[in-house]
Amino acid sequence: MEVLLANEYGFCFGVERAVEMVEEAIHEGDTVRALGPLIHNEQEMQRLAHEGVTTISEPVQIQRNETAVIRAHGVTPEVQRELEAKAAKVVDATCPFVTRVQKLAARAAAEDRHVVIIGSPDHPEMIGVHGYAPDHAFIIRDESEVGQLPQLRRPLVVSQTTIKSKTFFDAAEAVKTKTSDEVQIINTICSATRDRQDAARALAGMVDAFYIIGGRHSSNSVKLLGVCLEQCKKSFLIETEAEIDPNDLIGVERVGVTAGASTPKWLIDNVVKHLEAIGKRMDTSLAP
Repeated sequence: MEVLLANEYGFCFGVERAVEMVEEAIHEGDTVRALGPLIHNEQEMQRLAHEGVTTISEPVQIQRNETAVIRAHGVTPEVQRELEAKAAKVVDATCPFVTRVQKLAARAAAEDRHVVIIGSPDHPEMIGVHGYAPDHAFIIRDESEVGQLPQLRRPLVVSQTTIKSKTFFDAAEAVKTKTSDEVQIINTICSATRDRQDAARALAGMVDAFYIIGGRHSSNSVKLLGVCLEQCKKSFLIETEAEIDPNDLIGVERVGVTAGASTPKWLIDNVVKHLEAIGKRMDTSLAP
């Protein structure tokens, strides 16, 4: 059984940057507390916890001698101000791609324009972005929710950084029906998200089974699963190698592997080694 890795997978720039910023704070001897999970990967968060990083859910939990970390998804301006008022130091690990969406929303709001954000309303990234234009922004999941929007004023359309391109462009086109003004559409999907989806799509048509390694609460990992299922029905989202059922690989000659943008290399390596070991056992059992 051949194990093939997609051309693009694993940690994106923003996640790698966030982890490095936290590890630097640990190295400096800071007491580090992240507001919410730094990234959407439980196994990597457990590794960081062993290094001393703890997670809080509210700014009020931070102490004056501690370092507060804003996770890669970002926060609202109000939350950031709360952290700055309470903590000894604030490490802003917001992904630069997310920061761009925040700035676009804030600028449009300052110009008294409406902002339509395509994404999940419950996702921390979207909650943070909405906070930059609270009286002007609307969050919709896809084009099916465009009908719920009011008549829009010179709207700006942006997106959650991890959604599928088709979802964004279909919804953005539909937004044009809600205004007589010109619609400004800016594709804010992270290039790493697009690259991983394109690479997974290219590989999915060449394999008999596909494993996507990522957290079940990771938006980009779930989207990767959807992309792979389009061409390989035997696609599975797993968090660790322990979730692989060897029975799913009976008769499989080629298996593809990719990983979400919050999945560390050490976890990917574990999965690949486990799949290769399963393949060797199968080859041995089939030998005459």
